[in-house]
Amino acid sequence: MCKFTTNAGLGPPLENAEGVFGDTGWYATNQFAVDVIFNNRMKQYECLTNDSSVAAAVFVPFYAGFDIARYLWGFNISRRDAASLDLVDWLMKRPEWGIMGGKDHFLVAGRITWDFRRLSEEDSDWGNKLLFLPAAKNMSMLVVESSPWNANDFGIPYPTYFHPAKDADVFIWQERMRRLKRDWLFSFAGAPRPGNPKSIRGQIIDQCRNSKVGKLLECDFGESKCHSPSSIMQMFQSSLFCLQPQGDSYTRRSAFDSMLAGCIPVFFHPGSAYTQYTWHLPKDYTKYSVFIPENDIRKGTLA
Repeated sequence: MCKFTTNAGLGPPLENAEGVFGDTGWYATNQFAVDVIFNNRMKQYECLTNDSSVAAAVFVPFYAGFDIARYLWGFNISRRDAASLDLVDWLMKRPEWGIMGGKDHFLVAGRITWDFRRLSEEDSDWGNKLLFLPAAKNMSMLVVESSPWNANDFGIPYPTYFHPAKDADVFIWQERMRRLKRDWLFSFAGAPRPGNPKSIRGQIIDQCRNSKVGKLLECDFGESKCHSPSSIMQMFQSSLFCLQPQGDSYTRRSAFDSMLAGCIPVFFHPGSAYTQYTWHLPKDYTKYSVFIPENDIRKGTLA
């Protein structure tokens, strides 16, 4: 992850040899880099104060996403929980905490909520228990995928490759996307989930392979064009619709990459966008996306 923490978390600048990106504002940003990005943006916030008594909110600069990412595989729950327990213990001793019991505190993590909501004390269970700690339940946490059953976390979009410096950069990019010729009716970038019987990815991949109007970018383990930002964006820029089925969790960074490319996202589960990013996306999802229920794909009843 070291290279992705450069440029205040945006990562190294992307080369534009193929003309896929703009000349400025494009970086190889990792999808889990929100911790670093947000922390650095907060340092530039013009309304920061050192006087906590006049603060409307208290930002906790703890890299929760980076912390759990180190220990998700091959570590016991004691190791996974250690930093979270130290954090809340330290926070509760601070004078700022006593004002509202932590209800005015918030932190940001560039991973999904389920990484912080371990349900048991078994080593075989996933993640840590940060968001189940009594003190943490008082705080708000911004994550790239939130829980619809809990009120202390909120969904924010995954970071894309585009970080414009000014509004003009956005308008230039939007106009460029509007003028593109899109040769493919639909496309999909992703890997199958053979171990998940409920996943519809296998059926979507088969349809893409057999279609004359569909484009597929297979993302299996090892070397893959899916690790190349230019390959992904080039395909999305040449597609009218971009299929966004759920994978290991409900949401995907790919959904935001496709929107950036002017490709209409096609969702198959409401948890992939509609119940997540209520601060950022239009309430009327028909304005920016297409919805096809997963069961229609499984049953093969889609006309």
